[in-house]
Amino acid sequence: MQSGTLQVRRTIERIYIIEGEKKHTELVINDPKTPNSIREIPLSAEALSLIKPLMKVVNTGFYVIANDSRPIEPRTYRSYYKRLMESLGIPAIKFHGLRHSFATRCIESNCDYKTVSVLLGHSDISTTLNLYVHPNMEQKKRCISKMFKSLGKS
Repeated sequence: MQSGTLQVRRTIERIYIIEGEKKHTELVINDPKTPNSIREIPLSAEALSLIKPLMKVVNTGFYVIANDSRPIEPRTYRSYYKRLMESLGIPAIKFHGLRHSFATRCIESNCDYKTVSVLLGHSDISTTLNLYVHPNMEQKKRCISKMFKSLGKS
């Protein structure tokens, strides 16, 4: 809260383990994939105003979403997220799809590509552009219009 940022330092995932005939899953807490994935994300004033009252009941040494020394089971969180989307009447979109939406909205808002890449934790800007930025038809039309306007000003 003091710096107004969210720090990404660890990842949590449930992985499948196959040992001979035995199959099971295991919760794994790891470092992010690359050094660039360890990052600090500034929070908006709106987000900070929502979070600030929660700081009275949150243990800063605990996991953010769980407010516990143990993380929330990813399947439990996925189920909660799905029910929330349904209750809000929002079309079904995988949680990871929010990254795609975030990157696209940033680009639509004229954020520079490098900053968006850093916010997503990518080591290469091409990853951001190839995987997460999906221009819509309106953006394509604006691009063509800008290009033709610039030709007329020569």
